[in-house]
Amino acid sequence: MVKIKFPLKVLKPLRDYLTREESKLLRRKKALTKEDPYENVDRINDNAAIDTDAAEESGHERITALKKEVDKTLIRIRRTLTRIKIGRYGLCELCNQLIDTDRLAVNPTSSECMKCVNKKDDG
Repeated sequence: MVKIKFPLKVLKPLRDYLTREESKLLRRKKALTKEDPYENVDRINDNAAIDTDAAEESGHERITALKKEVDKTLIRIRRTLTRIKIGRYGLCELCNQLIDTDRLAVNPTSSECMKCVNKKDDG
């Protein structure tokens, strides 16, 4: 089996882009934490009305959901950066075949080829 991998020169712009995206997401996560009503220390001393408590809870749930999505994206980016570093970028994690470059162009953090994705969906 011939081992094919993308040249580092080709992957440098992608690595730089993913690194910038990682930084943006970390800033976004920090901003979301500040927006979380449960992070407000004055909240503990506040004897707010029930509707205020409900609004705080709703706001907290929204922030928590957004932070989970940011975390998932951060994980995908970090896994992709690792795959670039170890020379495994563009290879399917399941079958070790090349992932279609069109798929990678649309979603550079793809780690599985469409054949394996379809197998998982069918099984």
